[in-house]
Amino acid sequence: MYIDNARRYTHERTTALTLQRSLLPQRPVEQSAVKAAARYLPSGSRAGVGGDWYDVIPLSGGRVALVVGDVVGRGLHAAATMGRLRTAVRAFADIDLMPDELLTHLDDVVIRLQREEGLEDGEISATRLYAIYDPTTRLCSLASAGHVPPAVATPAAVAETAGPPSIDAETAGAAPMGAQAAALPALPIGPPLGLGGLPFETTQWDLPEGSLLALYTDGLVQSRTRDVDASLALLSDTLRQASESSMSPDEVCDRVLATVLSGRPSDDVALLVARTRALDPGHVATLDLPSEPVAVSGARRFAADTLGSWSLDELSFATELIVSELVTNAIRYGKPPVHLRLVLDSALTCEVFDANSTAPHMRRARTFDEGGRGLLLVAQLAERWGTRHGREGKTIWAEQALP
Repeated sequence: MYIDNARRYTHERTTALTLQRSLLPQRPVEQSAVKAAARYLPSGSRAGVGGDWYDVIPLSGGRVALVVGDVVGRGLHAAATMGRLRTAVRAFADIDLMPDELLTHLDDVVIRLQREEGLEDGEISATRLYAIYDPTTRLCSLASAGHVPPAVATPAAVAETAGPPSIDAETAGAAPMGAQAAALPALPIGPPLGLGGLPFETTQWDLPEGSLLALYTDGLVQSRTRDVDASLALLSDTLRQASESSMSPDEVCDRVLATVLSGRPSDDVALLVARTRALDPGHVATLDLPSEPVAVSGARRFAADTLGSWSLDELSFATELIVSELVTNAIRYGKPPVHLRLVLDSALTCEVFDANSTAPHMRRARTFDEGGRGLLLVAQLAERWGTRHGREGKTIWAEQALP
């Protein structure tokens, strides 16, 4: 009987671990906002494999989403739930939701899972930290659903002169990270996913180029032999030393695990380390537009001149058409102010912002219709296009591949 129990436990653990690893990212994603590396260590206890996970998701405009989370529970059910939530996060990230809005939608997903499986409130629960980094503005926006805060280390030379990072107006009461080489910044921590009814908040920081951002699950800092505060101090000190050197994120991950973990972890550990990059200001061109039809021709000339300076004249015709359609829509249906931005990164992105939150949608024009073909034209000329909502308006973007 004991041998059968051991075999059954080993088989279940192996199956859960195989499922868990298959649902985690299998290879680094192509993006230029950060250089990232991650590690996953399964629990060494007999309780079984948990639902810890991480993800790196490229977003529009050269931005990137960094995600880490932990599903409450053990075994196959926790691993399967983790996979379902990771799929949901990617779907919500694809429509460019703000971090707090994404967590609100994810909270609804967890509550729906509880109802579908006939479980009581809280029987399926998870924590999540969702961060978005923009290499153009060097702004990091993040929100937490019951998850431990990240650790941040800025380059020492920058930390000596930098002021406090900017904080989103909605979270002005949150403590800033401060001008120091390494910190565990305070941020509003919302409830775990699955409780419902309570709000999440987005915090924003300015991160200098070369900053280290570490997202992790509580298994990294919880130990039977060391106090949590001591583990957090070790984590901060390790990141500070790494920020002063040229260590790669892979090397930082290995250093953190070797320093912070005392023996085999009693809980699953997920660790995601990212070193931020900044986009060359010469690869970003912005134009403020008056909210009147005459501005469209000026926007086209601006796009043509900008692409000429970037030696991308062969994209000029398609880009002028995209700019014309997006700016026309913003002036006709949106609200001032209207801004045009061209971003040259791994692709050429055209973005038009206006203060109206109503988003356009593609419709099929009938034979004699004079309108309805603008977004169809944009969709044909661009590889991808979409809408990104902010606090005070929306941005319509279209992305073209470089020659």
